[in-house]
Amino acid sequence: MKISNLKAALIMCVALAVASLNPKIALAQQASSKAQKQPNIIVILADDLGFGDLGSFGGRTIRTPNLDRMAREGGRLTRFFASANVCTPSRAGLLTGRYAARSGLAVGVIYPHSTYGLPESEVTLPELLVEAGYRTAMLGKWHLGSVASAWPTRHGFQSFWGVPWSNDMNPLPLYRDMTILEEPLVQETFAERLVEEAKGVINSPSDKPFFLYVAHIAPHVPLRPGPAFRGKSQQGLYGDFVEEMDWTTGEILKALKATGKDQDTLVIFTSDNGPWWEGSSGPLRDRKGSTYEGAYGVPFIARWPGKIPSGIVSDQMSMNIDLLPTLATLGGAKVPADRVIDGQDIWPILSKRGASTPHDKLFFFSNANIAAVRTQDWRMVVRAYYLNFDAPLDQFNYRLLFDMKNDRGETVSLADRFPDVVARLKAMIDAARAEFGAITQQRTTPQADGPIQLPNETRPLKKAP
Repeated sequence: MKISNLKAALIMCVALAVASLNPKIALAQQASSKAQKQPNIIVILADDLGFGDLGSFGGRTIRTPNLDRMAREGGRLTRFFASANVCTPSRAGLLTGRYAARSGLAVGVIYPHSTYGLPESEVTLPELLVEAGYRTAMLGKWHLGSVASAWPTRHGFQSFWGVPWSNDMNPLPLYRDMTILEEPLVQETFAERLVEEAKGVINSPSDKPFFLYVAHIAPHVPLRPGPAFRGKSQQGLYGDFVEEMDWTTGEILKALKATGKDQDTLVIFTSDNGPWWEGSSGPLRDRKGSTYEGAYGVPFIARWPGKIPSGIVSDQMSMNIDLLPTLATLGGAKVPADRVIDGQDIWPILSKRGASTPHDKLFFFSNANIAAVRTQDWRMVVRAYYLNFDAPLDQFNYRLLFDMKNDRGETVSLADRFPDVVARLKAMIDAARAEFGAITQQRTTPQADGPIQLPNETRPLKKAP
């Protein structure tokens, strides 16, 4: 009897203990569920990489085993576009989810003497993710301004290690946050040091999810790969630089596996625009700075084990403005509702075979001018370059209409065969011109901007005009 009573008492005690723990268990389960919904996110951005330079995108002469393996283990988007044909506006589009014209950054690129940058009023992807509980870090090339209001740490990045602009600009200092570490940058060791910085972010014992933005200086000219890669490719210094960049991606993926974070991390690799003087646009026409797809079409690889089906390939059109709504949503952040966000959530085309693009159209800017519009099947070009002539083709009643299903190289215009398509796309461009034409664009005037003043903790930042 006593044993029976003892058993009953023990059972009751256990039950009460379990009941008292239930709220804690529920909270733990909620925390675990939240953690699963908030992946670590790494965005790796090449500088001037061609669509056809990677093996997984048809390249045959530059060795890119790490990126090719990443493509096999994850997915590829074969009609993914940068939102501009040069650096600054493309990067603005990536971080804000908006065409750069909305930020006043559509014209040209920012230089060391420029007195403007990404407006503080813009809401960026890292800002949204910080609000959702992420820690954020940026490594590499910023190129969105060195004025006080434009510095990376004023736009959601809790730490910054890198350079303010392209590797062909002078001066070229290396920063940690706002302190100059090195001036000029020793470019030949940059990639190796970048890998160590990336490992530091990945290896952090913090229990918060992280967003890491890795923006390479390669393969932008000058071509200065590290000693271990110089002279090793079949494609000169350009190939050497790309192969070194492939190695850095491999090291980042290794670090994720070594820390047990591989399954919980979405890694994206893409480029800010097409190739410049060297490199391959693959099947696309032309290259950086032009208005054909070779200037905007870039490789896109995404890998997240268990979430992105291995080997998935989508030919549905998308653009780097889509990263903000897609990644913010995956990270549990709210997409701003107080402004126009041009990007769309493209997670369905990354995670489900056969999903359709969320876009009915995409615009392609050349400076502040809309140079082309694209639907999934058609692309109409209304502005192009010949020698030093920026030709407004449609002002001459001449529009180039390309069938993107059968003529991806944009070789033969079918405008005379499909006047209804021309009319429909023209209406899109007319409406966009009316909208974007009213937005004032910032630009650099070298003669008026005065001497260069580098940002530094001991030297006050330049103030935006």
